[in-house]
Amino acid sequence: MGKEFFFDIVIIGGGVVGSALARELSRYNVKVALLEKEIELAFGVSKSNSGIIHPGTQNPADSLKGRLCVLGNKLVKDISKELGVDYKEVGELIVIFDENQIGELIKIKNEAEKLGVPNLKIVDSKWLKKEEPNLSKDVIAALYAPTAGIISPYRWTYDLAENAIANGVEIYTNNEVVEIKYENNDLALADKRRFAVKTRQGNIFYSNYCINCAGLYADKVSAFVGLDYFKITPRKGEEYLLDKKLQNITKHLIFPLPTNNSKGILVIKTSDGNPMVGPTAQDVVDKEDLTTTDEGFKKVFSQVKQMVPIISESSVIAYFAGLRPVAGKDFIIKHENKVPGFVNVAGIQSPGLTASYSIALFVVDILKLNGCDLSKKKNFKKHRKKTIHLFSIPLSETKKLVKSDESYGDIVCRCEMVSAKEIRDAVKRGAKTIDGIKFRTRATAGRCHGGFCTIRVAKILSEELNLPITEITKRGNNSKIVFGEKK
Repeated sequence: MGKEFFFDIVIIGGGVVGSALARELSRYNVKVALLEKEIELAFGVSKSNSGIIHPGTQNPADSLKGRLCVLGNKLVKDISKELGVDYKEVGELIVIFDENQIGELIKIKNEAEKLGVPNLKIVDSKWLKKEEPNLSKDVIAALYAPTAGIISPYRWTYDLAENAIANGVEIYTNNEVVEIKYENNDLALADKRRFAVKTRQGNIFYSNYCINCAGLYADKVSAFVGLDYFKITPRKGEEYLLDKKLQNITKHLIFPLPTNNSKGILVIKTSDGNPMVGPTAQDVVDKEDLTTTDEGFKKVFSQVKQMVPIISESSVIAYFAGLRPVAGKDFIIKHENKVPGFVNVAGIQSPGLTASYSIALFVVDILKLNGCDLSKKKNFKKHRKKTIHLFSIPLSETKKLVKSDESYGDIVCRCEMVSAKEIRDAVKRGAKTIDGIKFRTRATAGRCHGGFCTIRVAKILSEELNLPITEITKRGNNSKIVFGEKK
C-alpha cells in the first residue's frame, strides 16, 4: 500500500542534473523531493559518463548547451571545492593530420571564443612533441583548450545529492513514476497541489511544481501530462577502460575533429587514473541496450591508434556502453505554459555533466519567473566533509588514518586500495548495492573485476544493511550475486 507525500517541488530523475538541481533548490525555503526509478542515484545515463568537464569548444555559439557548458565549466571548479570532490584541470587537444584542416580548427576556436572560452591557442607539432610525446608523428597541429577537466561523474552526483539531503531535500529511490495527474489552480488536487505524481510502489507525491529530469525517459514523463512534442533517441557509445599503468600515456584529453553527431572517438584521462578510449555514436531504438560489439571495438581502436599509436587492445580491462538521451541538436529546458508548473529538462546529452550545475541555476530562474516563491535559507550548508579515498592520498596520511582507526588498514580491494572503513562509510552515505559501492569507492573496479573482493564487499553490505547476503545485488532488480548460503 502506497503513501501520500506533500512537497512544493518534485524532481523526477536522480542523475547528475536532477541531483545538481536538488542541491541548488536546497538553499531555498521550499520542500523538495527527488524521485529515481533505480535502486540508487546515477544508475541511468550518468553511470556511463566519460567524466569530462568540457571547456565549450565544440558547441555552436548561439546554442543553449554552449552557454551552459562554459558557465558549467566554471561552476564545477567552485562547487567541487565546496563538496570535496576531486577535480583536475588537464586541458584538451583537438588534433589534425592535414594542413587543409587548419581552417576547421580556426572555426572551432572562433566559435568557442564567442562563447567566452578562455586561453585557446593553436599549437604546432613542435609544441605537441614536447607536451605529448606519445601522439602520432602524423599529427601536425591541435587546438589547445586548457580549461578542460576531469571529475568522477558518480562521486559528483552522490556528493551533490548528499549535500542536498543535509539541507532538507528528501530522496526516494526505487520509485519509478508511472502516472502524473495535473489540475489547474481552480481544481486543485489534495492540499491545493497541482500535480499528483504516482510511482510504481503506489506512492503519490503531490506538488505545485514538477521538474522532468528523467534522461532517456524524459519523453515518456512529459507525455504523462500531455506534452509529446519531442522524442528521445538513445545514442549508444561504446567505451573501453584501459589498465591504470597507462594513466600517463597522455597529459591531456585527446580529441579528433568532431563529426555531425559526436565529438568523436577520444583518448580520455579519468579522475581515477585509468585511461579510457571511445565512445562510438550509434542511434538505437532500445533504451536498455548497453551491449558492446566487435564492430565498435574495432572502430574505436582503429581511430585512437591513429592519434596515439602505442595504445594496445591488450590493455583493455573493461568494456561498457552508455546511452545519451538525444532530442535534437540542443538541450530542451523550458517551462511548459500549457501545463503551468511543469518544467522539461530533456535531451541532456554531452556536455550535460559539465553543464549540470548551470542547468540547475537556469531551472531555478525559470521557477522564479513562473511564480515559485524561492526565499533563501539563512542556514544553508554549502560545504561537506571531503570523503577519504586511500587511492588518492599519500602513504604517510594512510598510516595516520590506520592509527586512528584500524579498519583503514583492512584492505578489501587490493587493485584499487579500498579499505573496509571506506566501504562501510559508503553504505552509511547511501550505497545499497555492489555497483553503488564501486561508484563511490572504486572497490571491484580494478583489473580483477572484483574477483578477489566482491564477496567481501557483499558481506559488508549484508552486515551494514542488516540483510541476508542472498538479498545483496550488483545493481538492484534481478542481479543477485549469491543464490544460497551454506550454513
